[in-house]
Amino acid sequence: MMDRRHFLGSASAATLAAAVGGLASSSHANAGEYRALVVVYLNGGNDGHNCLVPTDAAYGDYQRGRQHLALPRNSLLALPGTTAGHSFGLHPALGPMLPLYTQGRLSFILNVGPLIEPATPQQVLDNAVQVPPFLMSHSDQTAIAQGWTVDQDTSGWAGRALELLPSRLRNPLAAVTADTNRTLVLGKRSPVSFIAPDGGTWWGIGDLRRPQEIGAQSLARMAQWQFSNAYEAEYARTYGYAFNDGTYIARARDAAVMPTNDFGSDDYLARGLRNLAGLMPVFKSQGLKRQVFLQSWGGFDTHTNQRGADVNTQDAQLSILAKALAGFDAANRASGLDNNVVTLVMTEFGRTLRPGSGGGSEHAWGNHWWMLGGPVAGGQAVGTLPNLTLGGPDDGDGGKNGRLVPAFSSDQVGATLMQWMGLDPTSFVEVFPWLANFPQKTLPLLRA
Repeated sequence: MMDRRHFLGSASAATLAAAVGGLASSSHANAGEYRALVVVYLNGGNDGHNCLVPTDAAYGDYQRGRQHLALPRNSLLALPGTTAGHSFGLHPALGPMLPLYTQGRLSFILNVGPLIEPATPQQVLDNAVQVPPFLMSHSDQTAIAQGWTVDQDTSGWAGRALELLPSRLRNPLAAVTADTNRTLVLGKRSPVSFIAPDGGTWWGIGDLRRPQEIGAQSLARMAQWQFSNAYEAEYARTYGYAFNDGTYIARARDAAVMPTNDFGSDDYLARGLRNLAGLMPVFKSQGLKRQVFLQSWGGFDTHTNQRGADVNTQDAQLSILAKALAGFDAANRASGLDNNVVTLVMTEFGRTLRPGSGGGSEHAWGNHWWMLGGPVAGGQAVGTLPNLTLGGPDDGDGGKNGRLVPAFSSDQVGATLMQWMGLDPTSFVEVFPWLANFPQKTLPLLRA
């Protein structure tokens, strides 16, 4: 089982950079072809039930199921009109998202999650369909939602798709993570790059922006070391990749104009998204064509104290998230990347409708994800709102706790996004093997 774990968790900063490096030189190309997918991954299983709430007759089911977790109807931020057959309101902490929705830049994907094949709740209860294993496990569901297919290959859907893009769209520094989490962007044969959210340009003794100085020169010589021992040779090779990556990113950061608009706080997520917003125009100008960035953040495993003002509650974290995302979107528009960037907000699973015993909620399955950006067909919720009755027709839990069976597969979302990035539909099943079981491979999430 260890071969599918994130082995980098205990790595030092230098070892991490060596392990996920991989940039060579980049040729210039038509900068107008630049497209980037930014995935903000909410660690722990964000409770989507309290992010997007029906405000019509379905609110009664929501309130009865959620009990003390239910948001008062008059506290919700009303979304204009109706969508998916319902009127909705946002969690009050998501106020910065409301203008993006009304401007048609934000959409919600209703009841999505990992699926091996289409499944109804009754089929799940009857054990009549194959479902993903380890459904309530954080680590396994994180890996599966990001593309692990429960075999020896630990790659993810974005990493595999990037490797299959047409040659004119492939470039170095394509698969990028901000920390040790990397399943989504890990390919079968290509390395993953690392961009520190805090924007450092120093590697120990050397400032990578200044290759003429002795510290950077010493690091460069280390990247050229040769070894006969296979282990040492592999370390030197990955170190070399990482050094090239780090040098390229440091110089890009030196050329970047960091956005000065409001990202809400100096939180880790805000710093990471501000950093990306400053770097992407540089990457575009340098001729890079396609990039996927993975930014993991938060602690949404809210078994206890889910509501309230404490920094660890969902309420408090959603406030930080919304301000950072709104700042990121505004910065992308200001830099001319309005139609070049799509941001996906995803997580490993949803939470139970029924509260847990500690003032929070338990692990579940289907959940609501979000997308924002100029290419997004926003101002809508895509799909069908599930019935929010405990033990109702969409509850796949024998204990009637409100564990929704997804109506959409996470792979359908991924295929839609990677097709926008340039993946040929004939390669869908190679990237998303379980899509072979789905007649509908993509979803109407993006503008034509």
